[in-house]
Amino acid sequence: MATLESFPNQFPDREYEIEITCPEFTAVCPITGQPDFGTIIVTYVPAATCIELKSLKLYLFSFRNRGIFYEHSINTMLDDLVAACQPRRMRVVGNFTPRGGISSRITAQYEAQSPSKA
Repeated sequence: MATLESFPNQFPDREYEIEITCPEFTAVCPITGQPDFGTIIVTYVPAATCIELKSLKLYLFSFRNRGIFYEHSINTMLDDLVAACQPRRMRVVGNFTPRGGISSRITAQYEAQSPSKA
């Protein structure tokens, strides 16, 4: 799997939101072997670092030949992205195109604990 990279956030004391959309996500259904298509939306509030977009693109492309369920792919992305940039908050949404007349939207979220909660 491709390595996610990050770069220093030039405004680490400011809380602002970054939204990244990948409208051409593909993976493979582990049961049927058929391709799954969807749009991935990553929304996060960075802390010390931000996700580098080329590495994110390569990371998302690495799912193309991987047999993985929708739910597993979105939760895996969230875990990997949080590990790569340690954001204040992050949400990963997968809007998957209909298959058999049913469409799916999977949302996984993360929120860093404040020092007082740790």
